[in-house]
Amino acid sequence: MRPVFAMYCAMLLAVGGVQAAEGGLAKDAAAGYPSRSVRVLVPFPPGGSNDIMARYLALYLTERLGQQFIVDNRGGAEGIIATDIAARARPDGHTLLFISAAHSVHGGTRTKLPYDALNSFAWVGKLGYGPSVLSVHPGLTVNSAKELIAYGRANPGKLTLATSGGFAYFASESFNYMSGMKMVTVVYKGGFPALVDVMGGQAQVNLGSLIQTLPFMGPSGRVRALATSGAKRAAAAPDLPTIAEAGVAGYEANNWWAVGAPAGTSPAIVNKLTTEMARYLKLPETLKRFEAEGVEADYLNPAELRKALPVEMAKWRNVAKMANIKVE
Repeated sequence: MRPVFAMYCAMLLAVGGVQAAEGGLAKDAAAGYPSRSVRVLVPFPPGGSNDIMARYLALYLTERLGQQFIVDNRGGAEGIIATDIAARARPDGHTLLFISAAHSVHGGTRTKLPYDALNSFAWVGKLGYGPSVLSVHPGLTVNSAKELIAYGRANPGKLTLATSGGFAYFASESFNYMSGMKMVTVVYKGGFPALVDVMGGQAQVNLGSLIQTLPFMGPSGRVRALATSGAKRAAAAPDLPTIAEAGVAGYEANNWWAVGAPAGTSPAIVNKLTTEMARYLKLPETLKRFEAEGVEADYLNPAELRKALPVEMAKWRNVAKMANIKVE
């Protein structure tokens, strides 16, 4: 038995040595990370809320970690194309994915995704959330959400609702359903292109992220803002009622933003990014910028985000059933 016991002890020592070496390699990888520029994949075109939030974070990480964090806008298939690219990327921390509520919408309502919405990624954390704003072309003769709803109910099919895919589409269609209107929904490749067509008069109604719509509200008069989609009034637009206040009882839809890396990325690298994200969200200048743009900081660490995502997916699956939203 003694030779066997000695061999067993030797095996344990060898395994321990391998684990220690691997731990050392992981720490070394984090110490030298990033060793080159980092691609931050944004699944939607420039100008939308995902793009704006990603660029703020990328600028901060560039300054803190000494390498360029470059936003790469890859629109298409309502965000699925870029997400799949990220899922298949080398898991070395040099490709990141900037997600929004659209990620949980797809994960909860689509049965044939080319990736696993939960397990194809090593989650870095959630940054925050923000409401959408219901806005119309200034030429439409309505001055409140209540007037819009009354007009839409009296004129079914006469209004065009411009939206992007994913979260914006579900938020828009559930508003269309819960308000009793029958607007014609047109889906664009991104939130900003949808807003541009409302500003240009090709469509009349938009329900898009407040952060992307704010510059075109108020004195500019490019769109007339009527209401916001959150549970409470937005600090960046306190004079606007919520959609629920305007008469659509129970309506609430907030977008949110988070970061992931390909599954298999070193935990030490993920932890380095998570630590920086947590620091970023505590900076007074970050909080001031968020408040001005209608964003609430809402940090979730990797474990908390992994726990929250299935809940979000189930929520949007229920919305699809309630509003009879069809997903191709």
